[in-house]
Amino acid sequence: MSFMKGDLLTKTRKLVKGLAKAKPLWLKAMEENPPVTFPRTNEKSERISLPEDVYVKKFFQNHPDSLHEDPIRFSGFDPPPARIFGWRVLELKEQGVSEEEAMAVADMEYRQKRKAKKAAYKRLKEIARLQGEKPPPNPYPSAIKEIQAEERKYVRERFNDPTILEIVQRLKDEKVAFMQERRKAGGW
Repeated sequence: MSFMKGDLLTKTRKLVKGLAKAKPLWLKAMEENPPVTFPRTNEKSERISLPEDVYVKKFFQNHPDSLHEDPIRFSGFDPPPARIFGWRVLELKEQGVSEEEAMAVADMEYRQKRKAKKAAYKRLKEIARLQGEKPPPNPYPSAIKEIQAEERKYVRERFNDPTILEIVQRLKDEKVAFMQERRKAGGW
């Protein structure tokens, strides 16, 4: 039915009228109460842009590694560092600071925050070692390391999963059989 124009009701009417399909039981009820149709616009929707977007782009040009190290959490309340950087630059510009100086100050503040987070975690690890305990997990992990931690259990599982081990054994047997056939045929 994808070649026909219209919604489900229109397409079904055409098929029933052309005797290509038996009249479904729901057709009468749907004709009496047709589904809501939403108006369509032929225009493209405007792109939403915020005042700090220019500075967010500049931030990612200066710190491309931040794309991977500072994840954007959709369910979190903390904005990403790039957005904070943009807000800080705008705030400094409103106070009368030039754009270049505002970006330099915001960049310095970002670097200090990253350095402070690393130092805090380093200190936590030292305290745990002194107490003879296992170091705590990093409270500020990179996005890549978080994903790897989630996938680690599946990577380790493949070595113990009987179905995977069975598939591997079958592949090995097929390879041995193929190599023996080749030797018999004189392919080597």
